Amino acid sequence: MKEVDTATLARAWESGAAVLDVREDYEYAEAHVPRATWIPLGELPARVAEVPAGETVYVICASGNRSKRGAQIVEAAGREAVSVAGGTSAWLRAGHPVERGLAA
Repeated sequence: MKEVDTATLARAWESGAAVLDVREDYEYAEAHVPRATWIPLGELPARVAEVPAGETVYVICASGNRSKRGAQIVEAAGREAVSVAGGTSAWLRAGHPVERGLAA
């Protein structure tokens, strides 16, 4: 399982890469990467078919721990995934854009 930093995610995100946020609802609502797909880690094994196929998926959590497990789950389903080191905390510290609230 590969891990990338938030600068790498930012470049990929600007090009339209898929981002998967595996945090809980209250964490996601607080702040998340715009356009991120939200599937809590506990639900991911049952919902992995919702993860885009055919492209690298950038898996993010709060600090980079749960995203490693999320990336492993996505890869086990035959999709390419990388974990984002430092997670949303690092994304925020770097000043990247965020959205707030839960997905519709």
